[in-house]
Amino acid sequence: MQPFSTDFPPHRSPLAQRRQFLGAAAAAGVAATAGWLPLAAHSQPRKITLAWSQASFCQVPVPIALERGYFAQNGLQVEVLNWGGAADQLLEALATGKAEVGVGLIHRWVKPLEAGLDVKLVGSVHGGCLRFVGVKTAGVTQDINTLKGKVIGVADLNSPAKQFFAIHLAKRGINVDKDVEWRVFPADLLDVAVKKGEIHAIADGDPNLYLIEKRNPGVFTEIGNSAKGEYAEKICCVLGAGGKFAREEPRHAASVVRALVQASQYVAENPNESARIFAKYTPKFEVDDLQRLLAELTYKHHPSGGRLRDEVRDFAADFRAAGILKKSTDPTRFANHITLDVLS
Repeated sequence: MQPFSTDFPPHRSPLAQRRQFLGAAAAAGVAATAGWLPLAAHSQPRKITLAWSQASFCQVPVPIALERGYFAQNGLQVEVLNWGGAADQLLEALATGKAEVGVGLIHRWVKPLEAGLDVKLVGSVHGGCLRFVGVKTAGVTQDINTLKGKVIGVADLNSPAKQFFAIHLAKRGINVDKDVEWRVFPADLLDVAVKKGEIHAIADGDPNLYLIEKRNPGVFTEIGNSAKGEYAEKICCVLGAGGKFAREEPRHAASVVRALVQASQYVAENPNESARIFAKYTPKFEVDDLQRLLAELTYKHHPSGGRLRDEVRDFAADFRAAGILKKSTDPTRFANHITLDVLS
């Protein structure tokens, strides 16, 4: 492993230090009048590439950080890369330096990171965007025992929703291989499968599940929600950084973390305006729908450092118990290895 850069400033004479202080103070005064304070007002911005999914409404802090100037305020010039590939390909892009940072679902990242890709989790964006609903006419209620013998529709057998809810069904005594059947359908056709009687419940994420319920009012009852209960205060989308970038440029990695924390907090406090901003990036969704969706997610939850490490450890423990991670993988050691506190 390469050494962690301390990035100490070079020695300067007292006069030079005073000149630098006065210059920084003047820059701070200008910034304060604009309502923000750049972390590196005296230096050139660091150019970085950030990979994200423009189709994922829950990653709205990324365009918010661009539009509201949070990246620039933290000394960054960010080029966004709209990533449409698989999660392991995104992590490989980070590990090989094709992008310095990227945002994605912790549920899709845990297994590829176990394989040893050189990517560090340095921050997070929000919690909770996975839901599980049952079809009322199929006799599925909030009592999970009503799922026994039923078919659950998913968009992918390795989807975050399938993995997440399989883990929690197993915790509650459901044999997820024998008591229920998981069946794959295209995400936007899951409600068609319901109408045909081919599935009796759906495990998926928003906005797709939200739109399905909107098209079929009164058909479903919510069984599970990753923004409630024991996971109400736990991560969902996380910020990853290439290992080399995180180790050698912790200050710039920290700047990305700070910018996205500012953006996530803005979304939490201003979901309506955030929806209007994001609508430019995803004309597929109406602003009213985006406003409702953003208001329901936990954007105030965006841990880093030790809190992020502890939540990653908990996810790893769940995934190991479900057989997704190897039995030999120690959750604590794994979390210590794949997270990095760039803010300390």
